[in-house]
Amino acid sequence: MILEALNYLATRPLTAKPFRRFVRYSVSLWSRANRCARDWAGHEDNSKAAIRAAIADLRQRRTAVVLGSGLLRDVPIDDLCRSFDTVVLVDLVHLASVRLRLMRRRYRNVRLIERDLSGWDDLAAGSNPDALGFLRGVPYLDLVVSANLLSQIGIGARRRMEAGESGMPEDTVPRLIAGHLDGLATLGCRTCLLTDIRLDVIDINGKQHDSVDLMHGAGMPPADDTWTWPVIPVGEESADYQVVHTVVAVRR
Repeated sequence: MILEALNYLATRPLTAKPFRRFVRYSVSLWSRANRCARDWAGHEDNSKAAIRAAIADLRQRRTAVVLGSGLLRDVPIDDLCRSFDTVVLVDLVHLASVRLRLMRRRYRNVRLIERDLSGWDDLAAGSNPDALGFLRGVPYLDLVVSANLLSQIGIGARRRMEAGESGMPEDTVPRLIAGHLDGLATLGCRTCLLTDIRLDVIDINGKQHDSVDLMHGAGMPPADDTWTWPVIPVGEESADYQVVHTVVAVRR
């Protein structure tokens, strides 16, 4: 608890006021990732491998953008910084622990941007979601990675609606997810989409008790790789159940 409190206190003043309410969630994720490091290792390795595969045959390596850079546990930051002139990390919050790691590694070509990538504000204003529109103004853009972000857009939107934020269309969640997919598809550069698409609740005997479509019916492009991620392993929240996500990688 002490480390979590220190990370929170150090991160909050570094975060823009509109995004400070997300600091607590980011610290909680950081704490869970540390506790579940062994169970998450396979997912993190697969995510890094998918990004490396997206880089492998790129002829030009000028600017790379990582959407939902988060804790950088699933991003091969060393490879990106060696391969590209500029690496831009975009998320709601960049934890103090992540900033310290980057500082210690002395990455001189990394830029941090705080940004809401959900498209919620566009939809609230009556427009189609265009949260990735800012990428069209990034010069010399050769790679965009969406790093295990897409399902979180849907989860976050659903929570906001359940919390009573009114005036949003009933199909807000699938439209935001589709908007992210469309935004990636229209970019004129290499893209690598990593996202969990399904959640399964499984007991210790291997029996499935529930399943949730994290894409809410949005049409997904064909996957290049698929794997499972025990997001909540047995013992984390229950001695009887685990929550396992199915993850896909799509490179275009």
